[in-house]
Amino acid sequence: MHPMLNTAIKAARRGAAVISRASFDVDLLKVTKKQHNDFVTEVDQAAEAAIIDVLKNAYPDHAILAEESGASANLHDDNENVWIIDPLDGTTNFIHGFPQYCVSIALQHRGQITQAVVYDPTRNDLFTATKGSGAYLNEKRIRVGKRDKIADALIGTGFPFRETEGPAMDEYMKMFRIMTQSCAGLRRPGAAALDLAYVAAGRLDGFFEKGLKPWDIAAGALLIAESGGIIGDFSGDSDYLYKGDVLAGSPKVFAQMVGLLSPFAKK
Repeated sequence: MHPMLNTAIKAARRGAAVISRASFDVDLLKVTKKQHNDFVTEVDQAAEAAIIDVLKNAYPDHAILAEESGASANLHDDNENVWIIDPLDGTTNFIHGFPQYCVSIALQHRGQITQAVVYDPTRNDLFTATKGSGAYLNEKRIRVGKRDKIADALIGTGFPFRETEGPAMDEYMKMFRIMTQSCAGLRRPGAAALDLAYVAAGRLDGFFEKGLKPWDIAAGALLIAESGGIIGDFSGDSDYLYKGDVLAGSPKVFAQMVGLLSPFAKK
């Protein structure tokens, strides 16, 4: 196993330990609303600090891009290594006691995601990948699903939760209608990084969502690529990490999703 992946796993478990301890007393947590339907807790912040502590102790020169603390002072074009961190993807699920959330950590080296960890502490599911070495769930190799027709496919999604009225929601409802009529079923579990890991493991056949952040996408993107899947934007192109609009799936399902959803691609 790559030493940087080992460090990322250690960091993910350290962050998850903070989350798991807090899960027993969720009602006591201080919850702050960042914006409509977008919450942060002291657990998000404490888990992120624990993760960053592990990573910076091992690699003090590496840059950080994290959901809660943002970009580190040394994040610039000359820094070859950037850790992209979501300490608790699925915060709303967590504060409601809904067991669908995870820690997501990825390493971007010279613009390419090379290491990935998505850890679900409620199920002790550890998804890992190193570029060129395959994707794994609890050290067993995983592959994307074998279904080749979208009519048979189970598709994950995320809908606008900040903009619940207006153009974004109207656009999503059009996509929802198209996909509902085209696939075997839609699921919205509420943690995009874990949804992408599920695509990599064949638990979902595809996934689509708009308006994501790099820390939602980065680790899951490498898991999908290393498990034989494809991830791109709504046009099928590779410019998705910072654009935030994502389609993912097994190759044939991905192609059919692009055919259905490309009219909704950013111009």
